[in-house]
Amino acid sequence: MKALLSLTAFVALSGCSALAQQPLKKIAEIPLPDSPTRLDYQSMDQQSGLLYLSHMGAGKLIIVDTKTQRVVANLPGYKTVTGVLAVPAEGKFYGSAAGTHEVVVADLKTNNVLTRVPGADFPDGIAYVPGLRKLFVSDESGGKDLVIDARTNRSLGSIPLGGEAGNTHYDPVGKLIWVAVQTKNEMVSIDPGTQKIVGRYPLAGSDHPHGFYIDAPKRIAYISCEGNNKLLVADLRSMKVLQSFDVTEGPDVLAFDEGLQRLYVGCEGGAVDVFAAGKQGLRPMGKFRAANAHTVSVDQTTHLVYVALKNVGGKPSLWVLKPN
Repeated sequence: MKALLSLTAFVALSGCSALAQQPLKKIAEIPLPDSPTRLDYQSMDQQSGLLYLSHMGAGKLIIVDTKTQRVVANLPGYKTVTGVLAVPAEGKFYGSAAGTHEVVVADLKTNNVLTRVPGADFPDGIAYVPGLRKLFVSDESGGKDLVIDARTNRSLGSIPLGGEAGNTHYDPVGKLIWVAVQTKNEMVSIDPGTQKIVGRYPLAGSDHPHGFYIDAPKRIAYISCEGNNKLLVADLRSMKVLQSFDVTEGPDVLAFDEGLQRLYVGCEGGAVDVFAAGKQGLRPMGKFRAANAHTVSVDQTTHLVYVALKNVGGKPSLWVLKPN
């Protein structure tokens, strides 16, 4: 009997431990409008608490008030929208309308479209460089980065990359724009002032790198590779790969909680893979399972995680997750 009780106690304790190790739990679900079609990038305005979400399949940009957990706008005119970025410093938000080969510039207060900037075949990720007040937009099929003057909303030309462009991000410490050139399995660095490429780095162990996140204080880049379902950790100074992890199929969008030091990897194959970032690098924490969970964002104030799912019972939905 004593042995049985010990075994029972062990199982109970193990169950509690396993439950405690789950990295995320769902606390709310926000219904989204229109058809159950692909959703893409998200952008959180930390000042207002508004979340901008591209409904790629519907050609609309959805705005969600995360404080009230309600959809407050569903904006048409963004055909095949991919990238989206809210820039409070400019009082504007931007959407990559790939279906019309342009970047849509809209007013942050009124949501009215101010202008449309042509010049990209398939605009995708968007990065903003403060000080210079420039936007860099990756043109996936065009193999270049389009540059936009945020003051005038006019094109400043484009930078040929020599291959398909994945996402684009700004490194505020190194003061460089970074682009994943997915068909060449390399990372490219650009001087945003001169708009010239200053570095090309083959990415060891990568296959079709697309999404990435710049952990600027640590001088680290976290890079998702769609071709071989890998997450790479690379030194920003040399692009030497420091760590490599197998992740759920179809890794795409990455989000990082700066306060909790957690990395979220949205994977098309049906999960958000969660990692803890520490002095020794990344440590896997587990997975949150959800179908087509390739797009994810995080609120840096509340630490809540938002995962947009294209089809939950025949409708698109935004799940609100709380980290354990």
